[in-house]
Amino acid sequence: MSDQQKELRRSPPTYEALRFMAAGTLGAALLGLSSLTFAVTVIFLILSAPFLILFSPILVPAAIILVLSTAGFLFSGGSGLGGLASVFWMYRNARENHLFWADQLDFARMRTASKAWDMKERAKEAGQFVQNKASETTQA
Repeated sequence: MSDQQKELRRSPPTYEALRFMAAGTLGAALLGLSSLTFAVTVIFLILSAPFLILFSPILVPAAIILVLSTAGFLFSGGSGLGGLASVFWMYRNARENHLFWADQLDFARMRTASKAWDMKERAKEAGQFVQNKASETTQA
């Protein structure tokens, strides 16, 4: 035998070989469990088929009611979570004093105040005009 073959016999197994053996063992065990589960499921389905056929007038409406009520609960829960998330998001933004609509709100407020000031000035001018016309009419 060559020195290289003797050295290979003495060297401990590498971690890759141990990993391969562990993976193979685990894979075989899981494959066996899945086969056993499949066999039990098929046997259960064969044994329960007559009962499913016999009670189908009761089970089908019950399943429909169960599915619809579950869907309703899930939808209401999702809507509630969405509402809470939006409230939390608005609260967080308000606490940081960084509202994304704050600039637009300030612009709209200033524009409204400007229009109100213009309308006030026009009303004053219109009132003075009416007073001047009234005094001219009474003097004539």
